[in-house]
Amino acid sequence: MSRTEIILASASPRRRELLRQLGVPFEVVTADVRELDEDSSSLSPADLACENARLKAEAVAKLRPDRWVLGADTVVALEQKLLGKPDSLDQAHDFLWVLSRKKHQVITGCALISPENETVLFHEISSVVFKPLTEEIITDYLRQVHVLDKAGGYALQEQGDLIIECVEGSSSNVIGLPVELLEKIFKARGLL
Repeated sequence: MSRTEIILASASPRRRELLRQLGVPFEVVTADVRELDEDSSSLSPADLACENARLKAEAVAKLRPDRWVLGADTVVALEQKLLGKPDSLDQAHDFLWVLSRKKHQVITGCALISPENETVLFHEISSVVFKPLTEEIITDYLRQVHVLDKAGGYALQEQGDLIIECVEGSSSNVIGLPVELLEKIFKARGLL
C-alpha cells in the first residue's frame, strides 16, 4: 500500500525542506489568500497563526477536496507584540535591535484538513534568546541574509549563530514547521 500524498499549502522552501525530512510524499499548491495580521486582528499570537494556517489550507482544500492539505503560518511574538515580515531592511534592523538580549516566542500554527473536510488545528511554541547585538552585528547579518520574507526579520538556519544565543523547544518550529509534532499527528492519522 502506498502512502497518501498530502498537499502543502505553502510556497516556503523552508517548509518544503522540513516536510521532506519526515519522508511523507507531498506536492505544493500555494494558497492565494489575504492573511490576517496583528493590525487587523485581536487574536492571540497562537490563534492568529492557526487562523492564517486554516485560511491557507481551506483555500487549497477547495481546489483539491479529495486530498489531505496542510497549511502553516509562523509568527514571532515579543511580549504579545507581533513582529511580522519586515517591509524594509530598516524595519528588519529595528526588529533585530528590539530583540537584542531578549527572549521571544516563535509560534507556528498548522491546519490539517482531511479528504472528509475535517480540520485539525494545532500549534507549537518555541522560545528564542537573542545575543546582545551591536550595530555592526546587525549590519553584517542583514548583509548576509535575505530577511524580508521571514517573520521577525531573521532566520535560525541562516547565520543564526551571529544573533541567537539559544533555542528552547523545537528548532524546526523556529524555521517554519514543527516537525516533531507533525510526525505524531501524521502517524495518528495513518499518513506516516
